[in-house]
Amino acid sequence: MSEDEKTLYALGQLVARQTAVFNLTADELATVQQGWRDATTGADSAVDIEAYGPKVNELAKARRADAAKVTAEKGKAVVDAAAAEKGAVRAESGFVYLPLQEGSGAQPGGSDVVKVHYRGTLPDGTEFDSSYSRNEPTTFPLDGVIKCWTQGVAMMKVGGKARLTCPADTAYGDRGAGNVIPPGATLIFEVELLEVVGK
Repeated sequence: MSEDEKTLYALGQLVARQTAVFNLTADELATVQQGWRDATTGADSAVDIEAYGPKVNELAKARRADAAKVTAEKGKAVVDAAAAEKGAVRAESGFVYLPLQEGSGAQPGGSDVVKVHYRGTLPDGTEFDSSYSRNEPTTFPLDGVIKCWTQGVAMMKVGGKARLTCPADTAYGDRGAGNVIPPGATLIFEVELLEVVGK
């Protein structure tokens, strides 16, 4: 492949990522490709784009909601399994806290700024974020993050490590986060509380 061909291939990959929410079947993909081909070659459109443009957003919203339901249902089993582990605590909000190493330092309050190392994965083990990979801890206010973190990290003491299993409604919900966290996803974090920086 030439450099231009590689760049054009990358364009195809980016378009696929941007339209992943549609979860297209092979037949639907062929229809999308026909629409793309007609638009790029100047062929007559098979539909009135002004009328169908808004319907694209409606379809995306419906497909996203369907995908979120399926993903959330699969995640429920993950949360239940985490709650069954010895030493695990299921919080009232639904996330599961499992201490991996007890800390002996300060315990943060809900609005404190904390410094942590963490690794975030999807239930299938796919890592979507890690301060360990960047070799740099992260600092943030506890009241400025997802509910699972706000409540879960507040249960820790400095020097402690814990696993937080976060159902979607305590994480990013049905919206997901970018192309990394799908709608309705249960997330698993291993968190090490390094320091309570202050208020």
